[in-house]
Amino acid sequence: MRYLRIGILFTFVQLTSAQTTFIVDGFSDDYYGKVQINDTTEIFSAGSVAIFSKKLNKEILRVDSDELATNLHQGKLVANIRSLPYGEQSLIMYGDYNFDNKKDFAICDGQNSCYHGPSFKIYLATKKGFSYSKAFTRLTQEYCGMFEVNSESKTLNTFTKSGCCMHAFSEFVVEKNIPKAIKVVTEQNEMAYNTITVETRNGTQMRAQTVKTIDVNREGIKVVLSFMIPESGKNVILFNCNDRTLNCAILQADKTVEFSFPVETIYKNPDFSYDTSANNQSLTFSSGKTTYTIYDNLTELKMRVCVDGNCSYVLADSSTKIGNLQKLLEVKLDNVVIH
Repeated sequence: MRYLRIGILFTFVQLTSAQTTFIVDGFSDDYYGKVQINDTTEIFSAGSVAIFSKKLNKEILRVDSDELATNLHQGKLVANIRSLPYGEQSLIMYGDYNFDNKKDFAICDGQNSCYHGPSFKIYLATKKGFSYSKAFTRLTQEYCGMFEVNSESKTLNTFTKSGCCMHAFSEFVVEKNIPKAIKVVTEQNEMAYNTITVETRNGTQMRAQTVKTIDVNREGIKVVLSFMIPESGKNVILFNCNDRTLNCAILQADKTVEFSFPVETIYKNPDFSYDTSANNQSLTFSSGKTTYTIYDNLTELKMRVCVDGNCSYVLADSSTKIGNLQKLLEVKLDNVVIH
């Protein structure tokens, strides 16, 4: 029993000795910070961040957290390091966030932003001290880390992402101490497509404009057949994605995507029908009320478009032809039925 008590006492000493308090100073003539980390041996540890008045030597703000990360500089914690979007972000930041020429506080409250990134509570300076702002705090909780401050344009910028392929950049102005989005740029990369949607504020509403482009040089993309339509200057591209699915894109003269099919890829869904007749090789697919048939023969390259039974033919420029429909026989694609 004596040895058990000694063991328990030794363990308790080990745990308590890991608790560390750091003084954060040098960012203000009026305030300093005190950070307590319960266990400095862990990457993330419970603890607290407090702000003290130098004049009163009194705590004026305090935020407790289940997860604080410490980045030491010569054994010390430093304020106002903000390496966006994924770099080091200090536990204490002190700056003018609402552009009223008074410095405010951003205090880390854990890892609650995107992908377990640092998040902050924002306290705005007032005549009576510092007031918690739910609206400003939202910018550090619903996006990736601390927002960026542009003092020249008096705007705030945030960044967020979803997986590998969606990134969004937002710009805010401050009206009556409330951040208001004035521009949101969302980039979505999927298969060969790159879609950029720009939302801008027009009065009280956000208006969106979307541009979709294609990059057939991406990994996993193989062009099956492409050709130009001289009458309209459009480009028709059939491409194979990861040897799994066939896709079709029609580009306008400015290289933006006018039409793409299928809209959503569902494996083993027969989107395309390929007729391998020697003298009449053709590929047919339907989107809504419109049916498209591409003919790729030795003497002719054309496309038929039928809407509610009314059909018309579009001749292609054979000199711009790359590939051929016979490439569809080289690999079994989930959404192509071969006849």
